[in-house]
Amino acid sequence: MRSATYNEFGKPSEVLSINESPTPEPKNSEVRIKTILSSIHNHDIVTIKGEYGHKPVLPATGGSEAVGTIDALGKDVKDFEQGQRVVVSGVSGTWAEYFVAPAKSLIPIPDAIDDEMAAQLIAMPMSALLLIEFLNIKPGQWLIQNAANGAVGESMAMLAPERHINTINLVRSKESEQELIELGITDNNVVTDDDDWKEQVQKIVGDAKISGAVDAVGGKSGGELLSLLGKHGAMASLGSVSGEPLMLNPSNLIFNLTKVKGFWASDLMQEISADDKQRLIKELIERASSGILKLPTGGIYNLDDIQKAVSEDVQSEKKGKILIEP
Repeated sequence: MRSATYNEFGKPSEVLSINESPTPEPKNSEVRIKTILSSIHNHDIVTIKGEYGHKPVLPATGGSEAVGTIDALGKDVKDFEQGQRVVVSGVSGTWAEYFVAPAKSLIPIPDAIDDEMAAQLIAMPMSALLLIEFLNIKPGQWLIQNAANGAVGESMAMLAPERHINTINLVRSKESEQELIELGITDNNVVTDDDDWKEQVQKIVGDAKISGAVDAVGGKSGGELLSLLGKHGAMASLGSVSGEPLMLNPSNLIFNLTKVKGFWASDLMQEISADDKQRLIKELIERASSGILKLPTGGIYNLDDIQKAVSEDVQSEKKGKILIEP
């Protein structure tokens, strides 16, 4: 089979190559999946660079989420069948014609959800739901987020209102705001290029306080989010698009008794109970099936074009998730 592999950490467009290798055989509690579409996530890129929270053993195959059909079952797998369409996230090696995954990680996907949405249904939208619970945001409360036109931000803006949680969606430009509007996200969007953007935020919340913040940018932007939190608020740090350390004013921490917490979705997914995981997955499937959750696609590239698909040009200009097909 063909797969996108790398023998050293580095720039993905330079270290990835297409190789032929034996089709993997599933172990007793695993299944082999024939890939239909696989997502390219930011954490996939960072993993290949060797900068993620864990490093795979090299040589390694890229990719961590995909939709596909079950091609072979390990002898202990009882609840699935060949040909069944499933989604898998949090695994490795999905940028390939076939990959193996633990049967316990499989999520059957209804026909109402097409392949393009299914290929990106779990990782980023699940992060949005986990963030709400991680920050303990309750119905009626306010949550503010930067990089709101990113995959997690867009998911948050669509999913949180279904829990009766109010979001303020910060983006850098009118063009980025238009991306939200095209998805039907029209309320409480604020462009931080505007000189009075903080005043706009205060006007939106009125006398209410902001209980939670989600920072995906770091640097000065993260500190500005923290400054807008109300007393006893909490901010989750889940990324650093700016590449800069968080710039926090101690006064905002001290006098508002606020908290800043690191958020790593893949680790939290290992900690939550099976019941909670199933509850969140059910919520995602329901929202996607009903059309409430929309996940735009920025383009579909053949596996042979993986170097272009992961390139900075494509990734920086994307208006949705880039997908790979074998």
